[in-house]
Amino acid sequence: MSGEKGVYIVFAGIQNINRDKSNMPRISGVNIPDNKRLEIALTYIYGIGPTLTKLILKTAGVNPDKRAKELTNDEINKIQSIIEKNYRVEGELRREILGNIKRLKEIGAWRGIRHVKKLPISGRTKTNSRTLRGNIRKTMGSGRRPPASPT
Repeated sequence: MSGEKGVYIVFAGIQNINRDKSNMPRISGVNIPDNKRLEIALTYIYGIGPTLTKLILKTAGVNPDKRAKELTNDEINKIQSIIEKNYRVEGELRREILGNIKRLKEIGAWRGIRHVKKLPISGRTKTNSRTLRGNIRKTMGSGRRPPASPT
């Protein structure tokens, strides 16, 4: 009788690794939204944009108009293997980018210094740097001063 329980436990433990509890496909550690087309859904993975998504789906032989919930396990495995073999995505890509920035800082390059000072790295920086510097305007008032209060 205890042997039968062991058999049930073994079968209960076998499940699809590439699908989450809510039956969402999981590729490269990211839950892919169910109701979106694959062309859009794969862009939720950091490092994969629309152009790369089309190339991956063409290589895997999967219809890009298919919804993510309609994927079979075989198709999920194909897509995941293509991504893992050919592209750097998610954590690996983030580490590489942080390493590049760290290297620029260490060698004292212009871009590295701009990163250290938290200023824009490239482009026109006199006026078009509000995203990094914040929307702080350091100009004088618009003209009239308030009248001096009597003492």
